[in-house]
Amino acid sequence: MGEIFGFDAYSPKEIAERVETIGVAKARLPLLSQVTLGILAGGFIGLGALYFTLVTSDPSLGFAASRLLGGVTFSLGLILVVVAGAELFTGNNFLVMAWASKRITTSELVRNWLIVYLANFVGALGLVFLVVLSHHWQMNGNAVGTNAVKIAAAKTALPFWQAFFKGILCNILVCLAVWLALAGRSVMDKIFAIIFPISAFVAAGFEHSIANMYFIPLGLMLKDRIPVSGAENLSWVGLWANLLPVTLGNIVGGSVMVALVYYFVYRHRAGKSN
Repeated sequence: MGEIFGFDAYSPKEIAERVETIGVAKARLPLLSQVTLGILAGGFIGLGALYFTLVTSDPSLGFAASRLLGGVTFSLGLILVVVAGAELFTGNNFLVMAWASKRITTSELVRNWLIVYLANFVGALGLVFLVVLSHHWQMNGNAVGTNAVKIAAAKTALPFWQAFFKGILCNILVCLAVWLALAGRSVMDKIFAIIFPISAFVAAGFEHSIANMYFIPLGLMLKDRIPVSGAENLSWVGLWANLLPVTLGNIVGGSVMVALVYYFVYRHRAGKSN
């Protein structure tokens, strides 16, 4: 049943069934498991962001090469989440499919999102402290740290609606990456499925709320150590001013434009027949 044109992959209809079933299991994970796996996901996405910052700090790379390589390296974060196992807020927007089928309640959906979001933040901040204390940012004559501050300053300078729409576009691609990864049966299937959508959103400069929980605090902690022009207004208020529209955009992109679309295509009638 799972074979498509000779390839050993799950069909879109089967993926939708898997997403819904996985959503029920995720919503009902014990609190300690949700928190622990959420912290791991925040750290994993932060590692992808760390890799991105390192690669894009090389001034010898051209614009296209820098964006492409940065996007591919950032893919490490979601690869770790999917293959190693963790709870990521943006990916958990897929729980909307189980909610729409009435297999989980609204309170279970909101509870999962809130717990995982906060746990992701803890994991990302934990990695920030480790990176600062390790002095990793001093690599290449402080070029890595300078790039980190520039990235943070650019993100906090985004107008609300620009950040919101970049958040939508980002999580469309993130959730499609998760969807494609669920089509695969092997580790290599999953890795290959993740790289293209994730590298596309990063190269295009879209906004991911959990990644920004690493990018912006790191810039905030380094701005006094590495003076960068344009970073004077970088602040913790700016962090929240970025996270609000980006998070809302991520929810719309993942929950509405991917999860609900696939629900109506593959699961709406199935739910009625049950």
